[in-house]
Amino acid sequence: METRQLGNTDLQIAPIVFGGNVFGWTLDEAGSFAILDQLLERGFSTIDTANVYSRWAPGNQGGESETILGKWMKARGNRDQITLITKVGHDLGQGHHDLTAGHIAEGIEDSLRRLQTDRIDLYFSHFDDLRTPVEETMGAFDKLVQAGKVRWLGASNLSAERIEASISASAQNDWAAYHVIQPEYHLLARQKFETEYVPLCQKWSLAAITYFSLASGFLSGKYRSSDDLSQSLRGGRVEKYLENPQSPGVLKALEEVAEKHDATMATIALAWILAKPTVAAPIASATKASHLEAMTAAVALQLDDADLRTLDQASAWDESLAAR
Repeated sequence: METRQLGNTDLQIAPIVFGGNVFGWTLDEAGSFAILDQLLERGFSTIDTANVYSRWAPGNQGGESETILGKWMKARGNRDQITLITKVGHDLGQGHHDLTAGHIAEGIEDSLRRLQTDRIDLYFSHFDDLRTPVEETMGAFDKLVQAGKVRWLGASNLSAERIEASISASAQNDWAAYHVIQPEYHLLARQKFETEYVPLCQKWSLAAITYFSLASGFLSGKYRSSDDLSQSLRGGRVEKYLENPQSPGVLKALEEVAEKHDATMATIALAWILAKPTVAAPIASATKASHLEAMTAAVALQLDDADLRTLDQASAWDESLAAR
């Protein structure tokens, strides 16, 4: 599988980034190793995790995903084959998001230890910490880049305004800056990305790696009623989509295009994002081989103008977009 250069960085990433939040949550260590082996065999060599994954699962404290991933890379001896992404800044028990210099300095050491590596390819601020000046945060990140512990920086879940302020602070102080953003984007969440983040990417030449590509599995078509929510541990995360008035139309459009291409709805939902020029790669997770097949098929599939129009109109957040 061909990789692509990530924006203005020297990183080569897979066309779909694998979401490692499943490790230590919906997949145990053995299951994680199995899916990771299959993932790499298919050419998906970019993996996204975070120090907080998966703190929300009963009995977890955070760091489980990084620990499993580190054990796998160590066992397989394949660290140099992986483009490794992780994050810092989520609440790990402090009661708030934390991008202070002290927390970043401590967080990178903990992540490197769990991942059993000496560097992170792409390090994201996970959530904004409005209590901490962007100058403190970016100065701390710059030290990690200068020390070789981090190669490139990104911002996940930060507002456009805070990203701009962070980039400006880096420019004024000759510090390493954000080159990648990681916002939510999928057929049922378009407006914020298209109105706020696309202009930001164009202004600063930022690359976008987008998350919740399948709306926590809803766009795969497996959740059609409240009775379906018990099928998965993710059920609670997709209830809001059942209540979204756009959902029936979007699912119908996905079914229509999927039938045309003899593909799954998940494949079509991913292919739609892959067709967006501002998106460097979507993030998608998998817990079984069939999920990986959908990812592989999405990379190979080229949606035509009629397909894109059908999906764009069904998911349009503005009447003028729907009329195109």
